[in-house]
Amino acid sequence: KCRTGPLDIVFVIDSSRSVRPFEFETMRRFMMDIIGNLDVGPNATRVGVIQYSSQVQNIFSLKTFFTQADMEKAINSIVPLAQGTMTGLAIQYAMNVAFTTQEGARPLHKKIPRIAIIVTDGRPQDRVTEVATQARNAGIEIYAVGIQRADMNSLRAMASPPLEEHVFLVESFELIQQFGKQFQDKLCGIDTCMEQEHGCQHSCVSTPGSFYCECNPGYRLNVDGKTCSPVDACADGRHGCQHQCISARGSYSCHCRAGYYLNQDKRSCTRIDYCSFGNHSCQHECVSIPNGHYCRCRSGFTLQPDSKSCRATDLCNGVDHGCEFKCVSTEGSYRCVCPEGQQLQADGKACSKCGAGHVDLVMVIDGSKSVRPQNFELVKQFVNRIVDLLEVSPHGTRVGLVQYSSRVRTEFPLNKYHSADEIKKAVMEVEYMEKGTMTGLALKHMVEHSFSELEGARPLSHSVPRIGLVFTDGRSQDDISEWARRAKESGIIMFAVGVGKAVEEELRAIASEPVEQHFSYSADFTTMTHLVENFKLNICPEEGKGEMEIRSPCECEALVQFQTNTVAILQSLTEKNILWARLLAQMTARLEDLEKQIADKK
Repeated sequence: KCRTGPLDIVFVIDSSRSVRPFEFETMRRFMMDIIGNLDVGPNATRVGVIQYSSQVQNIFSLKTFFTQADMEKAINSIVPLAQGTMTGLAIQYAMNVAFTTQEGARPLHKKIPRIAIIVTDGRPQDRVTEVATQARNAGIEIYAVGIQRADMNSLRAMASPPLEEHVFLVESFELIQQFGKQFQDKLCGIDTCMEQEHGCQHSCVSTPGSFYCECNPGYRLNVDGKTCSPVDACADGRHGCQHQCISARGSYSCHCRAGYYLNQDKRSCTRIDYCSFGNHSCQHECVSIPNGHYCRCRSGFTLQPDSKSCRATDLCNGVDHGCEFKCVSTEGSYRCVCPEGQQLQADGKACSKCGAGHVDLVMVIDGSKSVRPQNFELVKQFVNRIVDLLEVSPHGTRVGLVQYSSRVRTEFPLNKYHSADEIKKAVMEVEYMEKGTMTGLALKHMVEHSFSELEGARPLSHSVPRIGLVFTDGRSQDDISEWARRAKESGIIMFAVGVGKAVEEELRAIASEPVEQHFSYSADFTTMTHLVENFKLNICPEEGKGEMEIRSPCECEALVQFQTNTVAILQSLTEKNILWARLLAQMTARLEDLEKQIADKK
């Protein structure tokens, strides 16, 4: 057998009408004889076969079969096409399809010879010179075998140099089988691994005129091209081990840390549940930890010295309950109450008369290219002025921030930060996105994600207002109407803030009713400060009410009060007039004195 190293061989067989059936049988025998003397396999020589006439047909590619029996079976089942002789088309197919890595050819950098054996009995009906040159330049070595009526000039135009080693003309189909034995010697050449000291640590692969070294599985070839080193299978980070990866001769195994066991997938780890052994004796709860377990009591109970039993406690006296007004103990727990007329807030501790004091607020800011970097810094300052108005805490007001341009990005969700200082710091670290203005996409993201309980929004049953503030400086590049409507239908109170080239129609479509109280506009980024005050008055209505008491003007008491206020105002005006009169008299006397001094000097 030919064992000089792997080859990629493609037979290009002429099955035109001039090739008679019994002649085609000798061509089958020619291919099978050559294949029978090759060392075929996925890592040895690979073989493909195509036939052509007026068209090209792939019989099997370089990746299809790796045993001689399968190849012979496929060759015996070939049905000749029996049409024209388009040899140039066949060479084009071999170059563009048969010798591609997708069809099984080894990459060029492995330096495995690519050999095309063209067998034809006539003159091509298309041009072959140019396409054959392209194929040779692409690294394909072409052998041209002509039989009987083949045109020698065409064979020489197709074949690789030197022509005396790549062009063959066989007088008849009967002689081609004998020629096959001679042709095999041309392919095999000398086994360079046997002829010289190769120095390969693992294995030597012979190629025409040279050789290269290969390593066994689990090893890689070193830079000297001869010695091999074990592959660290853990180093590439693709092992998937949850805890630890242990490398061993090209393979690896996953291990778990102490207190964990390896799951059936041989990669992930699960903590050992020591409580499941049933011997903990905890009265209330058993808590498993990596090296054992401990007992824990339910809320309102204290763990006793035996570290297992629990006893109820008066939590109002024993813990920092945080109730603003009064703590009421219950069995194993406590609750906060407020004085009459005040409401217990969502945190379950604070009391307040202001029902709008605690909200879930998501601000959606425009980060499109039209905003520009210097103005985007002003937008972040605007956001932080709004944060300064709010009582931020996990149980008070929660704040989330979303930025959008051609895409949408959550800068931080409602449950990320729990103080105004944390939020303001995060806002100033937000990076400007640039690109387009997809306001509709941002509204969709806000409705579907930002106000989800997963991202920190309180359940609707808690009656905590959900407020969305959309800030934009221009016309949206997508439709906003559907998601603006969905936002309001889902219970979100929508505020729209526009600057510069913002479109009033879009702002009104976003804003909740009454629209005039829920949208604001500023002509310039540098004059946005008044928008903060507008937002403050609308989100916390009590800020604008003060202690003013609205009374019926028809009530007698109201009329008396109106009269008293009017008299006081008139009296104040009279006193001011008297002061002005005295001042005028003083100025007149002074002028007269000055005139007299001037007259005396004259």
